[in-house]
Amino acid sequence: MKKLSLGGQLKNSAIRACLISVALLAGLSACSDSETDSKSDVKLAEHVLNVPDDYATIQEAVDAAVPGDLVLIAEGTYNEQVTVETDDVVIRGVDRNKVILDGEYELDNGIRIVGANGVAVENMTAMNYRFNGFFWTGVDGYRGSYLTAIRNGDYGIYSFDSVNGLFEHSYGGGSPDAGFYIGQCNPCNAVLDDVLAENNGLGYSGTNSSGNLVIMRSTFRFNRAGIVPNSGSGEKLAPQADNIIVGNIVYSNNNPDTPAIDAAILAMGNGILVAGGNDNLIIRNLVWDHDATGIAAVLNSDDKTYPVSGNKVIDNDVSDSRVADLGLVADPTGGNCFSGNKFTTSGPANIETAAPCEGEPTSSFTEGGLPFGELLTAEHPPSADRKLIKDPPPQPTMPDPLTTPAKPARDMPGSDRNSQSLIDSIALPKKP
Repeated sequence: MKKLSLGGQLKNSAIRACLISVALLAGLSACSDSETDSKSDVKLAEHVLNVPDDYATIQEAVDAAVPGDLVLIAEGTYNEQVTVETDDVVIRGVDRNKVILDGEYELDNGIRIVGANGVAVENMTAMNYRFNGFFWTGVDGYRGSYLTAIRNGDYGIYSFDSVNGLFEHSYGGGSPDAGFYIGQCNPCNAVLDDVLAENNGLGYSGTNSSGNLVIMRSTFRFNRAGIVPNSGSGEKLAPQADNIIVGNIVYSNNNPDTPAIDAAILAMGNGILVAGGNDNLIIRNLVWDHDATGIAAVLNSDDKTYPVSGNKVIDNDVSDSRVADLGLVADPTGGNCFSGNKFTTSGPANIETAAPCEGEPTSSFTEGGLPFGELLTAEHPPSADRKLIKDPPPQPTMPDPLTTPAKPARDMPGSDRNSQSLIDSIALPKKP
């Protein structure tokens, strides 16, 4: 295609954005060269860089972008891996289900943000990459909204060594490690809200991710294990601590037909499993149908052992667990406690009186303990081929992607997403 000058590119982008607005809002006055909706007088971005109209590839547009720009991607399949190193860029697809980055099992990552603060990625799909679908590393401020990640070789949607982030309205499926992952941060200052993870090794994994991290109003199903905050020596900032897991639906995480790494194979059959983590609050979650435990806190070992302490499990509804609805493997003086839960079985027996959140224990902590050794040594099916995981049905697309102003990922996750008042307002979900 003919290469435009920078000025020509920006002007062409402005005209195209304006024509889109006119087509959607017929009868309005003519547009200028700025990226402005003439009815609302709201600017879409500093500049709109259109792919493929202005730039043949997403990478070319990202390379040309400056802070505040919107890279707007038209419908189509893009066989590329994109690296972002510019702060405060927003990368948006016009349709979540029709803007597809496909690594064809050969390329490494769909979109990788390296040390670029404030980058937001919205409304698209990344599939069939060797490593990750969407990946932020070493950043302050990140957001992934209305994203779909399918059959990627490590993680679907992933942040590492990054703080002040939000993953929302997104889907992660078919990854051997986790559909969603937040690792090595303290304080993380991060939120997962309204995400769906299925057919992964782990629905969510968070190694050494501590401090103001909230997982809420989301669904984790048909993975090998559901939500697994954990401590490990393979990353810095151990141990894991201080997550809030609230208002989630977690069920049937016993799926042998997923790809899986060793940890996912070992954790199979658990709904919410704190492995070597501390001071986490697990409250008002609906959890059912697990071969091992519904909600449990257990020690974790790699080259050292990480105990669990200070975890609170309160007001959850847990049922149909084949080993125990609620479980704990810890020093009884470690301050882990259970209160107000609806459950049938537990290990130790009578867990809410053996490890109460208020008052002194009135039953033995050692009676009817969780058979942790048996769970560790149980055999589980090996990893399945991720290429066999089917595409999900179309996922909800971002409202008004052609007229919504671009917002870089600053002031994340925002006081409206992790405030105590919001957490207090989230009710126990009902079964779908």
